[in-house]
Amino acid sequence: MNTTYDVVIVGGSYAGMAAAMMLARGYRTVLMIDGGQRRNRFASHAHGVIGDGKPPGQIADEAREQLLKYPSVTWVNGLASTVQSRDGVFKVETDSGEQYSGLYLILATGVRDELPDIPGLNDGWGKTVFHCPYCHGYELNRGALGVLASSEESFHQAFMIPDWGLTTFFINGVFEPSADQLNELRLRGVTVEREVVTRVSGETRAVVHLADGREVDLAGLFVAPKMTMTNTLAEQLGCVLTEGTMGSYIEVDAMQATSVPGVFACGDAARPFGNVTFAMAGGAMAGSAVHRSLMHHSIMQSAG
Repeated sequence: MNTTYDVVIVGGSYAGMAAAMMLARGYRTVLMIDGGQRRNRFASHAHGVIGDGKPPGQIADEAREQLLKYPSVTWVNGLASTVQSRDGVFKVETDSGEQYSGLYLILATGVRDELPDIPGLNDGWGKTVFHCPYCHGYELNRGALGVLASSEESFHQAFMIPDWGLTTFFINGVFEPSADQLNELRLRGVTVEREVVTRVSGETRAVVHLADGREVDLAGLFVAPKMTMTNTLAEQLGCVLTEGTMGSYIEVDAMQATSVPGVFACGDAARPFGNVTFAMAGGAMAGSAVHRSLMHHSIMQSAG
């Protein structure tokens, strides 16, 4: 027998679980489909979030354990590959061929980070190479820091980072700051380095290797990655996407509703930038908004 759940949530990380919690506490049936690929799985500890200092996997595991105590929540391990809307029901199929149905759909699919193509960056990601100073900057103890340009928007990152430590901005031929930008960086105490970065090394510190043979030893290196969707579900449904400075994301309103009726989105896939706290807040909003929509759906079904 094919069960039609009140809501199918694709993505079981922080945003998806926050949405599911709201719905479960409203006695709604929820199916979670999760591929186990949390964006922050590369970091050893999570900071700047309630639960500060815990390994991110531990936070997620504890949340899942709490969520699955609600009998109306079903969890499926798998990657959602296709979705379609048919007769007022959303049909989601996983990569293993399993199909699931829901009256509403929440996309909490997250994003994938793509770093500049420089040897060593991926190896240090989450250890000595970071994106968010609020998440990782404090633990670097005001040591020497670096910012690696990935686009013109990296200027704003270089302008921020001096609050966490003396900063070197490696523009790496990506762009040339304007005279006004250079003056602002000077006033912030930022050193602008124009030599090309050839690679990054280091297990506990980030060592930036330059084309002229110099090495710059840092407590941490910050870089703004390009964000890409982890799947094409939003596009398959025809959801409107917005192009941000770091990549495209799903356009939503204040209630996390997408442009497609019955489809909501939350987490990093529905924000120009984010962190765990923002993801959970968006998930809670999406869950409560879908719950409200289900109330109206019940009324219409009764009237019909």
